[in-house]
Amino acid sequence: MFMGLDPNLSKSRQLRWLLGIGALVMILMGLALLFLLTISTNNRAQYEDTYGQLLVVNTVVASALLLLIIGLAIRLVARLRQGKFGSQLLVKLALIFALVGFAPGVLIYVVSYQFVARSIESWFDVKVEAALDAGLNLGRVTIDVLSTELSNNTVVAARRLSEMSDIAASLELDRIREQLSAQDIFLWTSTGQLLGSAGASRYQINPERPTQQQLRTAKLQRQIVSLDGLDEAVSGTGAAQAAVKIKVIAAVQAGGLGISAEPRYLQVTQLLSPTLVANALTVTEANREYQNRALARGGLKRMYIATLTLSLFLAVFTAVLLAVFLGAQLASPLLLLAEGVRQVAAGDLTPKVVSKSKDELGGLTRSFADMTQQLFDARAAVDSSMLQVSTARENLQVILDNLTSGVVVLNVKGEIQSFNPGAARILRSPLSQYIGEPLSKIAGFEAFAAGIQSQFDAYLSERKLHNLDHWQQSYVLNLQSTNDSATGQSATALSSPYATHHVINLIARGAELPGENFHLNASAGSAKEPLRLLVFDDISEIVSSQRAQAWGDVARRLAHEIKNPLTPIQLSAQRLEKRLTGKLEQPEQTVVTKSVKTIVDQVDAMKRLVNEFRDYARLPAAELKPVDLNALASDILQLYGAEEGQFGKAKHGLATITPMFDLQCPAIKGDAQQLRQVIHNLLQNAVDATDLSPNKHVTIATQWNSETQRVRLVISDTGAGFPDYILKRAFEPYVTSKSHGTGLGLAVVKKIADEHNARIDISNRVTDGVAQGAQVSLSFTVDSATAVIAS
Repeated sequence: MFMGLDPNLSKSRQLRWLLGIGALVMILMGLALLFLLTISTNNRAQYEDTYGQLLVVNTVVASALLLLIIGLAIRLVARLRQGKFGSQLLVKLALIFALVGFAPGVLIYVVSYQFVARSIESWFDVKVEAALDAGLNLGRVTIDVLSTELSNNTVVAARRLSEMSDIAASLELDRIREQLSAQDIFLWTSTGQLLGSAGASRYQINPERPTQQQLRTAKLQRQIVSLDGLDEAVSGTGAAQAAVKIKVIAAVQAGGLGISAEPRYLQVTQLLSPTLVANALTVTEANREYQNRALARGGLKRMYIATLTLSLFLAVFTAVLLAVFLGAQLASPLLLLAEGVRQVAAGDLTPKVVSKSKDELGGLTRSFADMTQQLFDARAAVDSSMLQVSTARENLQVILDNLTSGVVVLNVKGEIQSFNPGAARILRSPLSQYIGEPLSKIAGFEAFAAGIQSQFDAYLSERKLHNLDHWQQSYVLNLQSTNDSATGQSATALSSPYATHHVINLIARGAELPGENFHLNASAGSAKEPLRLLVFDDISEIVSSQRAQAWGDVARRLAHEIKNPLTPIQLSAQRLEKRLTGKLEQPEQTVVTKSVKTIVDQVDAMKRLVNEFRDYARLPAAELKPVDLNALASDILQLYGAEEGQFGKAKHGLATITPMFDLQCPAIKGDAQQLRQVIHNLLQNAVDATDLSPNKHVTIATQWNSETQRVRLVISDTGAGFPDYILKRAFEPYVTSKSHGTGLGLAVVKKIADEHNARIDISNRVTDGVAQGAQVSLSFTVDSATAVIAS
């Protein structure tokens, strides 16, 4: 609402009226101020004639503005007392606008008044006048010095010419011009006839001749000096200033060497510096203007002060009037904005009321309404996005948790930041205990951590050169863990600690995560560091399968290539013995018989070895059926002379075999024939391992684990344990510590275990760091039906 204007007018029309009046007032004020300043500085007489009229007109305008301001102030006070909404805001806006216009205006007026009052007086300071006089004197003295110097030099040159003939003197003029740095040099007779010249004017057809009066004066005074072109320079342009010159005419006295006694005159012309001329004229003009201004400084001061005072009144009154109008115009949309802000602050993002005006404030209310709608839409979008992000994060976590690959996030120092369960499972290490710690701090991982670090360093230094996005490398980890029990049985069962050796073949890939991140141990203000992603897979089973397949191929080829010539060799030896029997003396016959026997025995041994290779290579596929592992083990123990009953001890040679079976074990999925071979091989190895041990004891045990739903078979002995090189390659063919063994026993066991999807572990039983025996364990899956019953 606009106070003081017709309330029936629309707001847009009121605004146009307001802007039109304000613009007209400001234009009139500007024209009046410009007019006063112009006439006060250029035409004091005209200003004195119109000053009274202008003063009356501006006083009337100022009075009208003052009355309008008083009326608006009364209405504002009335609205404020009535407690109408927005009155306080309107008053504040009006006061702000009025203060913005009034305070600077008064400040400028006070400063300007002091400046005008003091500056005009300072313009006519004695020092200024003295400086101008000094400048004039300096110009005059400079020109006089140049003229005197040129005059003296011209007289000297005239003396030189007095001893020369006319022709010689004419030739000497060029040298004199160079010495005097003159523009033109002329040599005249007393009648004004030109004898010679030098300079640019020599090519003029009719050069300017000196007057007879000048020649007579030069003859009487020996020389005359004049300044030509100065009057033209005062009223002319820069070209006229560049033509000011000093002219000297000196009489050349006749010599006493018989030369003609007719008088001659030397005329020398030298240009003055245009800068010198311009500066001299400037100082002269400034001095003349200064003298004129000094006479009218009183009137000039009154003109400026009157102009400033009148402008102050008009500016202040107009500013106050505009403050009231603009405050009223601003109040309506600002009140709408205030109400909308209160609603938004309370969380209400429903559509808001907008102002119908088409100005910026109306646009502001519309923009606020649009912003509120956008916030409403954005809130809905953010809620939806957060839900999607949360779902995606949960899905990603589920994916990571169920990945068979290991995933570890490291910082640049190799410290573990996060990992998935697959990493802890593959590395067989509780990685959760090492969060924020270097990977190298885990026992047995020092070399692996160093290799990972070196691979990342090489990758980061070469990725730009070779456009790499990751690195890949294979590693072999030799891990050894010590536990308190093999099976979890009581202390009487397997109380000795054992060391389990694991050989893990890894294929690792590494890359740098995009962006910069804070590592877990970063302090406040620490620099961001890029994180590194390490992904690895356990390829031990693949490597083992490849080795087993390779050994199987080798075994088949050896069985074929070696077995074929064995029979002819045996038959040939036996035929040779038969042919020679009775034909040789007794000593020779004995040698032949012994040699043939040796050949036949070695051939039989070779056949057995070939048959074992053949059996390893041609191991049939397992037919998995429910098998009672306790019963199967008991049957095998009967072969070793076991006592009656499931827990009867067996005696094989000097070794004692003690069974410790868990009666809760359900049936497993297995091939009874192949499992029989496994148990037999392991028992035979255990018994052989106790040959040199004073305590010849072998234990075979089973255990049911209801949590993992697996049955475990453990065979241990009290021998010397496995050497380190055996632990690393125990399941490869031809790896054995026996002098008479083929090294195929554990290889066959591993191959059968793989057919049964069983996990096999080999370890040493260690006490105080000394191996007290060896242990081999297999973990089998159970038949689903019997597992439910057992549970």
